[in-house]
Amino acid sequence: MKKYIAEFIGTFTLVLFGTGVAVITGNIVAIALAFGLAIIASAYVIGDISGCHVNPAVSLAMLIDKRMTVKDFIGYVVSQILGAIAGSATLLFIAKQLKIDEVILGANTFGKLTMIGAFVVELILTFIFIYTVLGVTKDKEKSNIAPIVIGLTLTFVHLFGVGLTGTSVNPARSLAPALLQGGEALKQVWLFIVAPLAGGGLAAIVFKFLNSNK
Repeated sequence: MKKYIAEFIGTFTLVLFGTGVAVITGNIVAIALAFGLAIIASAYVIGDISGCHVNPAVSLAMLIDKRMTVKDFIGYVVSQILGAIAGSATLLFIAKQLKIDEVILGANTFGKLTMIGAFVVELILTFIFIYTVLGVTKDKEKSNIAPIVIGLTLTFVHLFGVGLTGTSVNPARSLAPALLQGGEALKQVWLFIVAPLAGGGLAAIVFKFLNSNK
């Protein structure tokens, strides 16, 4: 149970601060840093408890790499989605206090890309991010620097992707604001669930292949 609570808290933090900075500033660098720093902080706090996945795509990759059970995978994903919804709901409450006509919660959309373009972007960004996570967490010797490497990787994929799709690479992070924001974001959210899961799964398969009999 402690692992699931930790995943809830970690995902809540990631969504609240990552999408919160997006709503408040709209600045790409600030958004990228917010997501990256949120991961670094959470990893050092809950990493020893749950591994700080805070992302169904990460958990899927860990399942494929046989680092977690199916039972834990389901528990992690449920906790991550609930944590993300709580983060978006909190952001919605805060945003409404600003007395603005339209509240945007940092939901992902295709932007100016075609559907295929958005899918490819999310697939590639998630692959890079998850492959890094798998590599840097494989050896215990790297445990001290793993949070920093993962956080910096999440930062640079956001620097590239924010102006394109808003950068998902995380189905929970995308689903929560889309549910509360509705409209076009909710219509397009399927892509930001499918593409990151596909990218995470592909990263796990490639990682296992390249590291077999190493």
